[in-house]
Amino acid sequence: MKVIVAIKQVPSRDSRLRVDGSGRWIDPTDLTAEINEPDAYALEEALQWKEKHGGEVVVLCAGPAGATQTIRDALAKGADRALHIEEENLTAYDSLRLAELLAAAIRAEQPDLVLTGLQSDDLGYGQTGVILAELLGMPHGTIIMQTEKTAAGIRVKRELEDGWFQFVELPLPALLTIQSGINKLRYSTLMGIKKAKSKEIKALTPAALGVTPGGAAPLEKLYAPQRGKQSRLIEGDARKQAAELVEILKHEVRAI
Repeated sequence: MKVIVAIKQVPSRDSRLRVDGSGRWIDPTDLTAEINEPDAYALEEALQWKEKHGGEVVVLCAGPAGATQTIRDALAKGADRALHIEEENLTAYDSLRLAELLAAAIRAEQPDLVLTGLQSDDLGYGQTGVILAELLGMPHGTIIMQTEKTAAGIRVKRELEDGWFQFVELPLPALLTIQSGINKLRYSTLMGIKKAKSKEIKALTPAALGVTPGGAAPLEKLYAPQRGKQSRLIEGDARKQAAELVEILKHEVRAI
């Protein structure tokens, strides 16, 4: 059983984000990076599959040279080896072109299962995984909360709206986009960190894979949202005030 996990390096959640001089992207100075959170859950699911069913876990990452540290972290947790598509400017790729890049690297591996995070913490498009499945010709499931191997393939639990879930059976090979919270993340052990230093990281390039940058919509301006205070007086009796407050929280503030 070979499982490939696509991961992405993103700014860590506790980083202080500042817009760079061009006004179009984030200033990388003093910026710390980490594995994208949904991808971390996809990696953990792959490691649990390996523990139950054997085989190997291969990490696939497209990103700059600095993404090697994130890849090493994944190897320290238990992945067997990694593929690193070295690309300094992923913002030049739209979801389709990025999926083409990943698909070109995956085809040579012929995996039984491909896992990706549901979406990335930085851009949050949530498109790359499903496009990748189409390019690979694999059946796919999205927003996965549980997986189970069956005699015919795999059975998954999908999260739907309003607390509903859907159970679907898929043949293998298949691709799944994993939701955060599907499992409990593990920490790297000291032994795992030591072993990661000797594990293979195969370097690839977009040119070698036959994919060129392009397709991304131009980003004209990036800025922090304006902060402001606003007061509103809700009139009427308590019942009317409560009903109006609920509508405001639902449709304007979107807090509930």
